[in-house]
Amino acid sequence: MGEVILVRHGQANSGATDEESYDRLSDLGHQQAAWLGDYLRDREAPFDKVISGSLRRHRETAAGIGYATPEIDERLNEMDYFNLGQALEDVHGVPFPGPEEFAGHVPLVMRAWHNAEIKGVETFASFEDRVTSVLQEAAKPGTRVLCVTSGGVIGMIIRHLLNLDPTRMAHVLLPIMNSSVHRVHVIPQGPILASFNAIPHLDHDDRAHAMTHY
Repeated sequence: MGEVILVRHGQANSGATDEESYDRLSDLGHQQAAWLGDYLRDREAPFDKVISGSLRRHRETAAGIGYATPEIDERLNEMDYFNLGQALEDVHGVPFPGPEEFAGHVPLVMRAWHNAEIKGVETFASFEDRVTSVLQEAAKPGTRVLCVTSGGVIGMIIRHLLNLDPTRMAHVLLPIMNSSVHRVHVIPQGPILASFNAIPHLDHDDRAHAMTHY
């Protein structure tokens, strides 16, 4: 059996208002990555391949885990949510949310993007195509691959595996935690979701503060 393990990056600059300033790990994000690296070294067999998106937060997370020179694949890069949010405001008058309104905002963005009512730097279909192509290439029998990426990419892969509509995809996206682990098993019938949003490296009384969503 093969396995693809997806890791969301550690906490980034959550106070940012644009993609460029968001794209770096906070001090806590670096610590989350280091803790995950310790856990993986203690509990996991070596990976046959380690792949990271090209964004700074992806590369910093991979380095913190212990992989300073992963294979870089831009297909693992996140959707541009800041531009999508601006497009939703321009087209439908929905303002970009604060933290308390985010849960209601994501489904609106996903539906409008899926329906081609808005567009950021790419269409929903092109985002889906590039993300699922990574999964298809990584999901090989007998091969274990670690992918360091973002929540939107993980949500899209789960949409693909479970045939979720855009609203349910949004509901999957929302709880994905920083530095969380998601497992896809590769069986003869194809890839299947084996676990979602695990944070065993943070399951300590003194790490409760490190269980973050953004």
